[in-house]
Amino acid sequence: MTKRLRIAAVLLTALILFLIARRIPLDRFLAALRDADYVTFLALMVPNTIFYFCWDTLVLKTAIRWFHADVPYRDLLPARAASYVVGFFNTNVGRGTLAAYLWRRLNVPFLELGGTVIFLVLTEYTQLVLWAMLGILGFRSEITMSLLPVAAGVAAFWILFFAYTRLHITPARALRWVFAPRDWQLLRTFRRATAARYEQIVLLRAPMFVVALVAHYYAAHAFGIDIPFGQLLTFLPVIFMVAAMPITVAHLGTTQAAWIFFFGQYAAAPRLLAFSLVAHLTFSLTRALLGLMWLPVAYSALTGVSAPPPVTART
Repeated sequence: MTKRLRIAAVLLTALILFLIARRIPLDRFLAALRDADYVTFLALMVPNTIFYFCWDTLVLKTAIRWFHADVPYRDLLPARAASYVVGFFNTNVGRGTLAAYLWRRLNVPFLELGGTVIFLVLTEYTQLVLWAMLGILGFRSEITMSLLPVAAGVAAFWILFFAYTRLHITPARALRWVFAPRDWQLLRTFRRATAARYEQIVLLRAPMFVVALVAHYYAAHAFGIDIPFGQLLTFLPVIFMVAAMPITVAHLGTTQAAWIFFFGQYAAAPRLLAFSLVAHLTFSLTRALLGLMWLPVAYSALTGVSAPPPVTART
């Protein structure tokens, strides 16, 4: 991230938090923090984060095994954990850190591994859209129906992208340059991924969201918030997608604004702000602590000190 982008992220974060603070009295916000049942909240959210970390590593191992080599699960734990530490400050740099670790571990072209990381990111967004669609179809309302164009756009994107990377299209000479990037190393994973692989990776991610959905549903009760399960199923994926956008510092501001916007009719804004802020920080800090525990191992592997034996990548 360049200096200008970092400054822009700081300013945008400050602006969003300022606009939220203007409409929420400080005393009511502090009261919501004070009255929360933190024992119940932490008993739900901390295990949710640990499960996310373990299952996310399993998803990573599966994708690496499909497209590159069979790396032991224990060897990927430090890489995934270290990416969380870096990703706390910058999501894209965290993903780059993960690709760099795998590059040293597998000794394959960096761009090919970067393509696999992008594949995981895009399929993560896709499964969130599918969960939101499930909520839309089951609990129709004016605001949920407005999200249908988003789902249609995602479907159109994957159809075109799959055809572009998988089908052997022979374009006319005048348009040949348009199709040239298909052969780039960065798109190798997408060229090799069959439709079945897309389905399998989306289904493999499903338990992560289900656990997060249940954890957020009951953890919200600890802050005196009762959101209908169907509405949470519809909009929590959207909130997760908003939170994943690398436009603010540590994803603050956008996440809180989304919680207030989507669930303002079910709870007071101060309670929603308190819950969303504490939930976000709990998730981020727990992942960062897990990353710090594994960081020495990941650093040793990246620098070649006490690195695990290299794995032969598939051709």
